[in-house]
Amino acid sequence: MGTPEFAVETLQALVENDYNVVAVVTQPDKPVGRHGSVLQPSAVKQYALEKGLPVLQPMKMKDPEFVEQLRSYQANLQVVVAFRMLPEVVWAMPEYGTFNVHAALLPQYRGAAPINWAVINGETMTGVTTFFLDHDIDTGRIIMKKSFAIPDDADVEYVYDGLMHLGAQLCIETLETIIAADGHPETVDQDHVQHSMFNVQCLKPAPKIFKETCEIDWTKTAKQVYDFVRGLSPVPGAWTTLVAPDGKETVLKIYKARKTSRAGVGSGTVSIVGKTLCISAADELLEVLELQLAGKKRMAARDFLNGMKDMEMYCVK
Repeated sequence: MGTPEFAVETLQALVENDYNVVAVVTQPDKPVGRHGSVLQPSAVKQYALEKGLPVLQPMKMKDPEFVEQLRSYQANLQVVVAFRMLPEVVWAMPEYGTFNVHAALLPQYRGAAPINWAVINGETMTGVTTFFLDHDIDTGRIIMKKSFAIPDDADVEYVYDGLMHLGAQLCIETLETIIAADGHPETVDQDHVQHSMFNVQCLKPAPKIFKETCEIDWTKTAKQVYDFVRGLSPVPGAWTTLVAPDGKETVLKIYKARKTSRAGVGSGTVSIVGKTLCISAADELLEVLELQLAGKKRMAARDFLNGMKDMEMYCVK
């Protein structure tokens, strides 16, 4: 059960390791185009069809017709990767249960966007966790974990790709462990991990990201803004509002930046240092390397400066 490219890697690993994938469950085709007249299948559906696997696309997971159709496949086990919350009638159906491949080291970063939030928060380490589903989101008993280092200059695309491959590996290892234990592998209760390693205040959530989530707050430190930019690059992209001398406002996305250690001159102030575009955070200047002005193409900041005049008269907010 999965939808995006991230889930395809795990499905491919199951197929290539000769597991009997009796069916694939994914989201309904998504309307795209100006008028929504074209239906785009998910990445998981496209791969499943290429391999001749049955595909189920329920609108509602509790739909009795879907539940009975799913039951008819008599799966011993269900694997979930980047999908949606399942009702008990679905996750409790197989004899060996249902496990999820989650892109974080649980109990940290429960939620829809664990990869983004790990980078945004400046983590140096993340990973993947497999756990059995239960009634709540990302709270089930942990089966296995694998860690993944986050370099200081890595953006979310780098971490996404790394965890996508690591998750597929962990899925196969988890399956082997479950089979060897006849469906009852040793697991760890997340409450036990939480109480032994963290207090409640130390747990960091990973909620879904919306457009307003991606607005840069220049009153934060340069390190925080730097992590925020790379945690949203390349998709959906961190943005700010560029204000011209005449007061005209334009949305400006920033895809890549660099810390400078130069003292700032007031949050949101635009500075040209040599031939580089810098913006002040709360403490230091942040050099902008790649950006995109609304309605324009993504470009290097140097090229952007070549087409702009009086940039030091601008500011961001």
